[in-house]
Amino acid sequence: MSLQERFDELRRRHAEAELAGGEERVRRQHTAGKKTARERLELLLDPGSFAEIDKFVVHQSHDFGMAGQRVPGDGVITGSGRIHGRPVFVFAQDFTVFGGSLSEAYARKICKVMDLAMKTGAPVIGLNDSGGARIQEGVVSLAGYADIFLRNTLASGVVPQISAVMGPCAGGAVYSPAITDFVFMVKHTSYMFVTGPDVIRAVTHETVSAEELGGAATHGATSGVAHFAADGEEECLALIRELMTFLPRNNLEDPPLRPTQDPVDRRDEALQTIVPDQPNKPYDMLDIIRAVLDDRYFFEVQAAFAPNLVVGFGRLGGRPIGIVANQPLHLAGCLDISASLKGARFVRFCDCFNIPLVTFEDVPGFLPGTAQEFGGIIKHGAKLLYAFCEATVPKLTVITRKAYGGAYCVMSSKHIRGDANFAYPTAEIAVMGPDGAVNILYRREMERAKDPAAFKEEKTREYREKFAHPYVAAERGYIDEVIEPRDTRARLVAALELTRTKRDANPPKKHGNIPL
Repeated sequence: MSLQERFDELRRRHAEAELAGGEERVRRQHTAGKKTARERLELLLDPGSFAEIDKFVVHQSHDFGMAGQRVPGDGVITGSGRIHGRPVFVFAQDFTVFGGSLSEAYARKICKVMDLAMKTGAPVIGLNDSGGARIQEGVVSLAGYADIFLRNTLASGVVPQISAVMGPCAGGAVYSPAITDFVFMVKHTSYMFVTGPDVIRAVTHETVSAEELGGAATHGATSGVAHFAADGEEECLALIRELMTFLPRNNLEDPPLRPTQDPVDRRDEALQTIVPDQPNKPYDMLDIIRAVLDDRYFFEVQAAFAPNLVVGFGRLGGRPIGIVANQPLHLAGCLDISASLKGARFVRFCDCFNIPLVTFEDVPGFLPGTAQEFGGIIKHGAKLLYAFCEATVPKLTVITRKAYGGAYCVMSSKHIRGDANFAYPTAEIAVMGPDGAVNILYRREMERAKDPAAFKEEKTREYREKFAHPYVAAERGYIDEVIEPRDTRARLVAALELTRTKRDANPPKKHGNIPL
C-alpha cells in the first residue's frame, strides 16, 4: 500500500466514524427534534477545541449477529475540549448507533476520559442519549455501567461532574447522572426513570406516560432529580457553558474571577423598604439577592423545585459565591423536606469546590404537619444542618427578618462556624414568633383574664419589644453587626475579601455519616 493510499484509508475511516448510524438515522434524530452527538459537542465546546479519542473503537461482541454490525466509535463520542478557554473532558452518547446502547467497549471509552479527568484535574461533562445496556452483550454491558458508577463516585468532590440528559435515560443508566453534581434535561425530548411506564402498568396497574413519569418538568419540579429543565437543546448546552463560569476545574483550585465594573461599595436605596413592616407580609427574596450581586445577575439552580428555598450562583466583587436563601413568597420561607435536601446538596457542592457561601435568612421554622413528620423531616432537616456545619469555605449570613427556633441554628448561624453574620434592623431572632410564645408563656393567665384578647395583645407587644429584634443576639456576639439593608453589598464584599485566606478543617476521619 502506497503512502497516499494509507492517507486515503485514514480519511475513509474518519468519514465512516463521523457518519455514525447513517444518514437515515441522523434524519430520524433531527425529525425527533434532537441533534446528533457531534452537533451537540459543537454547541457545547469552544469552536475548534474538540480533540476526539477512541474514534475507531468497535465492540467485540459476536452473538446475535453483532459480528457483522461494527460501527467506528460504537455509539459514544469521547474526548476533550474547552469551555471559555478552560479544559474539560466530554462524552456524548450517539442514539443513531445501536440506539446509544452501552457496550463493554463503549463503557471503556467513557472510563478512559473519566480517568484522564481525575489525573489532570478537569471537569467531566456527559451528554446522555441512550436506550440503556446493550442486551446482546448481557452482563458485560452491566459491568460497564458499574465501572462508570465507581468512577463517578471516586471523582465526586474532586472534579465537577455535569450530566445533560438529552434523550432517553432508563434503568441502571440513570444512576450515573444521579451521582454527578448537576443534571440538565430538555423539555419534551428527554426523560429519566428506573422502571418505565410499561413495567409500572404491569406491576402496579398505574397508567402514566413517559413524559409524566420522568420528563424534565417532573424531575425539575416534583422529584428534584434535575437541576435545570431547558426548553431546547441549544438552551441546555448554553446553560452548561454558563454554569462552568462559576466553577473551578477541580477541588484544589479557586473559582474563576470575573472583573466587574459594578462598584463594590454600591448602595441600593430600594433595599431599605423591601422587607415589610408587617412580620407576616411576604416579599420576594430574589429582589434582595439580585440587588446585592455583581451586575444584579443571579444564576438560579433548581428554580422550580422546593421554591421556599432559593439556591444558585452569583458574584461579589468578581468572585463566585453560592447563595442559599429562604423565600417568603412560598410557604413563608419554612424549611421542609424538599428544601432541606435541595439546600444540603448545594451547600456540600460549594464546599467541595471552594465556593464561598452567602445565606439570606428569613425562616419562621420547619414546616409543621403529619406529612412532613411521617416523611422524616427530622432526618432530612438534619442533612441541611450537617452540610452547613461540615462546610469549611467562607460562610456569610444576612438575617433579613425571621430567624426562629432550630431553623435559625440551621441557616448558617454563628454557632455552626459562620464567619460573618449580619442582621437588618427588621430581624427577629428568637425561639419562636411572639404570638406562639405568648400562647405558651401565658396560657393560664389568658384563661383567667377578663379580656383574653386584650391581654394577649398586650403580652405579644411586650414579647415583640423584648425579643423580636436583632439586638439580644448582637449583645451576645451571635450577630457581628446590625446593618442598614442598603449597605449589604459593601459589607458582604468586605467580609468575603477578609475571609479569602480562611483556613479551617474538620477532624481527621475516613468520612462522616450524614443522616441519609
